[in-house]
Amino acid sequence: MILFLAGTSDARALAIQLQNQGYTILATVVTESAAESLNAYDIPYQVGRLSVDDMMALIIKQKMTCVIDASHPYAEEASKTAMAAAKACDIPYIRYERPEEQFISPLITEVESYEDAAKLAQSHNGTIMLTTGSKTLEIFSKYLMRDEIRLICRMLPNIGNMEKCTSLGIKQKDIIAIQGPFSESLNKALLEQYNVTLMITKESGKVGSVDEKMTASLQLGIPVILIKRPALEYENFCSSFEEVTQLLGGFIHGKHEL
Repeated sequence: MILFLAGTSDARALAIQLQNQGYTILATVVTESAAESLNAYDIPYQVGRLSVDDMMALIIKQKMTCVIDASHPYAEEASKTAMAAAKACDIPYIRYERPEEQFISPLITEVESYEDAAKLAQSHNGTIMLTTGSKTLEIFSKYLMRDEIRLICRMLPNIGNMEKCTSLGIKQKDIIAIQGPFSESLNKALLEQYNVTLMITKESGKVGSVDEKMTASLQLGIPVILIKRPALEYENFCSSFEEVTQLLGGFIHGKHEL
């Protein structure tokens, strides 16, 4: 059995492909909504974040032979947990991550972290659209809840996110609660509707619709602060489904050292 961290839509597509190839998979996801597409294909899953000890116990109990980490490109802690658990249990670890998108424009400023982005944006006067999700919302509210800034937060429409916004003092009129993917035209419409003068986003890759967000912003002449992916040293890094299946086949059939 393979322990599969399914953090994105393309990751779930990879899980479905592996199951169709005959591999037995147990997927882990963070939310119930993320599990819906797995459930539709009868892929076993469990919901909730795991500690290293939790993951080790699961690996041992289910006699896992490999960990495939297809968590979100920015889920740094999940990847660290998966690598540590796989190493402790002496089984192979494979990392799948969607390819990065390359953008070159004088309107783009790249930064290393969420806090760097927030600090850079705090001197801005105008409307900032934040498309980095709710997990790090506290960081941005700390720096950007100022009279000179209108902070528009675009995020998934779930109760937890709305409660977090309320607790941080973010007004309903400044929340765009919507689930993607988003077309370039919808991105442009939202940017124009809210008179956005700066966008903050992550380099999530094509499947994460970062290209539509970036293209829309750049076409409208809106500056972008782009948060780069965490710089982790991954073992067995793959950026395509084919690489994953080839490497996995090698491990399973003994062509690589475990």
